[in-house]
Amino acid sequence: MDKDVLILAIESSCDETAAAVVKNGRTVLSNVISSQIALHTLYGGVVPEIASRKHIEKINQVITEALEKANVTLQDIDAIGVTYGPGLVGALLVGVAEAKAISYATKKPLIGVHHIEGHVSANYIEHIDLEPPFMCLIVSGGHTHLVVVREYGVYEIVGRTRDDAAGEAFDKVARAIGLGYPGGPKVDKLAREGNKKAISFPRANIEGAPYDFSFSGVKSAVLNHINSCTMKNEEVNRADIAASFQEAVVEALVNKTILAAKDYGMTKVAIAGGVAANSALREAMSEKCNANGLKLYYPSPIYCTDNAAMIGVAAYYEYLNGTRHGLDLNAVPNLKIGQR
Repeated sequence: MDKDVLILAIESSCDETAAAVVKNGRTVLSNVISSQIALHTLYGGVVPEIASRKHIEKINQVITEALEKANVTLQDIDAIGVTYGPGLVGALLVGVAEAKAISYATKKPLIGVHHIEGHVSANYIEHIDLEPPFMCLIVSGGHTHLVVVREYGVYEIVGRTRDDAAGEAFDKVARAIGLGYPGGPKVDKLAREGNKKAISFPRANIEGAPYDFSFSGVKSAVLNHINSCTMKNEEVNRADIAASFQEAVVEALVNKTILAAKDYGMTKVAIAGGVAANSALREAMSEKCNANGLKLYYPSPIYCTDNAAMIGVAAYYEYLNGTRHGLDLNAVPNLKIGQR
């Protein structure tokens, strides 16, 4: 393609209001994020109605800032990409309505993007050599999936969680040991002070489904350990609990990813989603990939958490594939990977 393709991307699936301008699917010209973490920390988690209201307040501001930082105007944009699922329905609706309004006013194509496919696409930003096919572990607060990325925009799910997502388990354990919200980064930080071998928490293996995950058992084991210590008037060593819990989760994530990559003949492995920023996961996955001759890719932390740059990348490849949505595009809070 001779002409550069500029995508204006909008992300509002949860508690970050974000906009970005992405060139040719690999170059981020701007990436603006307005986070609501401080607000939702007061309630111990995301409050959907408050998140939606904040998106309404911030969305025009972040889009204006994204265009200014990229030094472009709406007339320079080739298409508008927007997350339309999965996520909080009220939050999604704000972004979708904004994108449809801009598309209608500018007569530019509208491209709905799957939020989790956006997370996968975040890996393309900093890794110019990464191209499909590859195995991708998607780990976030709402999702834990093993996916074969066959082509750009073509995904085959080979493993998934049967209960809690990995990020959800991190949040629940963080709450149980008094760390508060958001749990993932706080558990990661505290775990560095603890002994990861101090407590033996379970690793679930599901018969007949070697690539599937289950984290409800390890979460329950943590709660039982805390209760047992309390009843016996024993010290609750929060750092050891954090380290041992994290070790159990990371071991399951890494071992199943490596197994799936080898079984499916993949030479490249990527990780994506908020939990992909976890330092223990990155270190363990790197060691295992090196030991098995696999090349590992992961985004910088800013592209692991929710952002619009990743949506712009995914939208670019959808744009090349001819994907276009009409003004009847709606939010789909339970949108499945690969669903169109």
